[in-house]
Amino acid sequence: MRYRKAIFVITYSETKKGIEYLLLKRKLHWSGWEFPKGGIEKEERIKSAIIREVKEETGLAPIRIIKLNFKGKYKYKKTLKDRPGILGQTFNLYAAEVKKQKIKIDTLEHSDYKWALFKEALKKLTWLNQKKCLKIANSYLKHEI
Repeated sequence: MRYRKAIFVITYSETKKGIEYLLLKRKLHWSGWEFPKGGIEKEERIKSAIIREVKEETGLAPIRIIKLNFKGKYKYKKTLKDRPGILGQTFNLYAAEVKKQKIKIDTLEHSDYKWALFKEALKKLTWLNQKKCLKIANSYLKHEI
C-alpha cells in the first residue's frame, strides 16, 4: 500500500468584500465541502497539475499560483475501488487566484460550489486538515494583498 501524491489548491478571488474562497461540495468518495485538490499524474509538473485540477474541477484558469510552505499526509477512511493499492494521500499546499465568476463544476466529483469569505469558508470545510490549510493561506494572503 502506498500514498498518492497530491496537491491542495486554496482557490480565491479578490473582491470588493475581501478575499473570497471557492468551496466545492464533494459527492465522490465522501460528502462535504472542500477546495480543489487532486493527484499529480506520473511525470506531471506541479504547476501543470495545479492548472489542470483547477480547470477540471471549476472550469477556471489560475491567474497566479502561490506555493505555501505546508505539506501533509492522511489515510483514506475507507478503501477506494478506483484507487487500488492506495492507502491515502500526501499533499503540498498552494493558493491559486482566479477571477470570481460562475463555476463549471465537474459533476462526477462535485454537486455544488460556493464563494465564501474566510469565516464562512472555515465553518463549511469538512476536514480539519483543510481548515488548517485555509488558515495558512488566509494568513499569507492577508499580508500579501
